[in-house]
Amino acid sequence: VQLQASGGGLVQPGGSLRLSCTASVRTFSWYVMGWFRQAPGKEREFVARSSWSGVSTYYADSVKGRFTISRDNAKNTVYLQMSRLKPEDTAVYYCAADQELVVGDEYTYWGQGTLVTVSS
Repeated sequence: VQLQASGGGLVQPGGSLRLSCTASVRTFSWYVMGWFRQAPGKEREFVARSSWSGVSTYYADSVKGRFTISRDNAKNTVYLQMSRLKPEDTAVYYCAADQELVVGDEYTYWGQGTLVTVSS
């Protein structure tokens, strides 16, 4: 399984950005998809998770109400729509996949990361 994340960039505080992560798998719907981030000098942290179908989602408190995870199983892609961005959202964002509903960051497959910088 290979995951390719994209969509990062520089955005002003209060702005929006959409990240994408495309998976090279035969049956994307078999995988729970997660987004994580790692800010400079900090540990990697959980951001959001989507169930296999996308019906069930879960968010870190720090992004709840501002970020939305969604997926298009026909396109093998999961998205992270980020709104009302804050400087503290600056980080490298990673997508992850696993066939099981894992706890924490124990995902089997990881993408390469895409950098999001929130700054004026």
